[in-house]
Amino acid sequence: MTYKILVTSRSFGQVSEEPIKLLEQNNCSIDFKKESGLYGEEDFLKVIGEYDAVIVGADHMTAKVIEAGKKLKIICKHGAGVDNIDCEKAKEMGIPVTNVPATNSDAVADFAFGLILNIARKISANAFEVKRGKWNKDIGVDVCKKTLGIIGCGAIGRRVAKRGQGFDMRVLGYDPYVKESANLSNIELVDLETLIKESDFISIHVPLTPDTRNLISSKEMHQMKKGAFIINTARGGIVDENALYQFLTNGHLGGAALDVTEQEPIQADSPLLKLDNVIITSHIASYSKESLNAVSMACARNIIKIINNETPDNIVNK
Repeated sequence: MTYKILVTSRSFGQVSEEPIKLLEQNNCSIDFKKESGLYGEEDFLKVIGEYDAVIVGADHMTAKVIEAGKKLKIICKHGAGVDNIDCEKAKEMGIPVTNVPATNSDAVADFAFGLILNIARKISANAFEVKRGKWNKDIGVDVCKKTLGIIGCGAIGRRVAKRGQGFDMRVLGYDPYVKESANLSNIELVDLETLIKESDFISIHVPLTPDTRNLISSKEMHQMKKGAFIINTARGGIVDENALYQFLTNGHLGGAALDVTEQEPIQADSPLLKLDNVIITSHIASYSKESLNAVSMACARNIIKIINNETPDNIVNK
């Protein structure tokens, strides 16, 4: 029997053929999404009924799509966040949804801390000016010995904390799901209000849920230190972008570095793109060669486990 796999993630097998070969060696035929951009509901509905498994990126798999996937045996998220998949509908239909939560943790942590250094010292902004023939002496702020606030003390947040400690930073952490007794590598657990008021840099590492949508909005930005910075490598929608623009333009916040935005790709007319104290990247924090290959291999192995009637790893909708 041949198992048909639909791959909508652009990065699956991008840096190595190893995960593709692994699936092919286990009687799988793989169809890659040919169209550019994300699949919409109608795109999925045209094809989903043919497939036994899906390796999905940021494309939205709605309840209607999953219900139409009559042959689906597993949905593999090529990454950690599953907010684009209707996990409850999949559970109702007996389809496990898996993710790869910790494999890309170092890649994302590296990137998040890189954004901290970049926005604080105006690195990319100055480099862009030099390429335009301007030799400006832009003045930034130190990162060393400042206070780093981490919202979400999971695998990524803890790694960002470790990098911050290398810069002699005081590290505060907020995570309602982490107990005081947990080994947090010298993170000082505090409530959200304390973290917001005392941090020079706030780095966000939580999933997008109804509870975290607009978690950082006008109220929280007003409480932040004058000149503080927001770094978001988690999900767009956690930071209220309208409020962010207001507090960046009125001089209260020092800057923001965003790898994720409410709409992706971000709209060309977004006012945030016009600000010099904002860095926006195209959701690439996890895009290192090592990380991408590890995530691809994890997805391939989970599909093979389903084929072999074994339980896949990291089922999020048990």
